[in-house]
Amino acid sequence: MSFRVEAIRGAEHGGTVDYRLARQGVLAEYRKGRLARHEVCDAHPELLRVARDYVEESTQLDCPVCEEDKLKLVSYVFGSYLGPAGRCVRDRAELAKVTRRKGTYRCYVVEVCPGCGWNHLSRVFDL
Repeated sequence: MSFRVEAIRGAEHGGTVDYRLARQGVLAEYRKGRLARHEVCDAHPELLRVARDYVEESTQLDCPVCEEDKLKLVSYVFGSYLGPAGRCVRDRAELAKVTRRKGTYRCYVVEVCPGCGWNHLSRVFDL
């Protein structure tokens, strides 16, 4: 038996990997003082730029670290015809446009606080 994702029954239909438990673990360590703020608020400058300038709509969730700003969800799609850098998408319409060619695509959704730099991979799913 293989331990690869492809070996799991039903994996050919895709699925979603949710990282909420990992997020809770990081936040628990931060709140206990085992992680410093600069270790959890370390968003790459390009990720912050996209969250500030490209993503228009914020979520209703307050940042779990600074509790001052609303989180934004930044989505990147990687796939057959998108090149090695993938593509950042704003909404479902743009996602449909990007993935209209046949091929395999995977979307990574990252929650970002444009204020303090908190970021965490939220979920990954196949399209």
